[in-house]
Amino acid sequence: MAVKGGRPRAGLLGAGANPLAYAISENDRQTMAMVQAALQAGRLRLAYQPVVSGADPDKVAFHEALIRVLDETGRVIPARDFIDAVEGQELGRLIDCAALDMGLRALARNPALRLSVNMSARSIGYARWMKTLKRGLAAGPTIGERLILEITESSAMLVPELVIAFMDELQAEGIAFALDDFGAGYTAFRYFKDFFFDIIKIDGQFIRGIHRDPDNQVLTQALLSIGRHFDMFTVAESVETVEDAEYLRGIGVGCMQGYLFGAPTTKPVWVEEGARMSA
Repeated sequence: MAVKGGRPRAGLLGAGANPLAYAISENDRQTMAMVQAALQAGRLRLAYQPVVSGADPDKVAFHEALIRVLDETGRVIPARDFIDAVEGQELGRLIDCAALDMGLRALARNPALRLSVNMSARSIGYARWMKTLKRGLAAGPTIGERLILEITESSAMLVPELVIAFMDELQAEGIAFALDDFGAGYTAFRYFKDFFFDIIKIDGQFIRGIHRDPDNQVLTQALLSIGRHFDMFTVAESVETVEDAEYLRGIGVGCMQGYLFGAPTTKPVWVEEGARMSA
């Protein structure tokens, strides 16, 4: 390092800067710029993944709507590649609004559809999000009862009291709530008994390879027991093999979700059927 007057001179990153932290920060800025541009250009889509009955995997209980961003070339960017960068920013709230709006429109167009839409607890109290919800619910009398709002375990624990009050208000309108990534390690059980989630989705880390993993078998059965005690419907996430599915059916999991039953797609069967009918 160049020295002048006996003191090290600060480099381009500034004195004491961490090159790795700078690189991560710069990557986040680039990611946010990409998402912002996609939002402004309307390059957002929902990808739908089926959630099937544990007792009868041929029966779809509902679909989860997963937000996707398209870059300038049309390449699909999954949420995991950008959500951490935008979650704490207003951009994250706008993404939640867009996902909710698209989900509500899909429910209005398809009266047989039941759909879960992801949201952050940070969007509670965001005026634009609530306006989007109310406008969407007004489009049809059954939309509220076919809507599931999905909140991650980590997000719910940011503001548990606010989440509890929010859920209480919207459940009165028939809207159901799902706790995503249950068991990932964030839930404070002193709050859990007050949440009254309708659905808990057991985190995939406990599900992948469960048929041959005694530790995950014990943990998953414990999570199932908690769900049953609080009258919460259970969904096993990340089911990828027949062996895992058979084990989960045997212990009484309510529903299953994963690549074994279908990958997320931006062109679900009801969209394809509608296109054929209008052709």
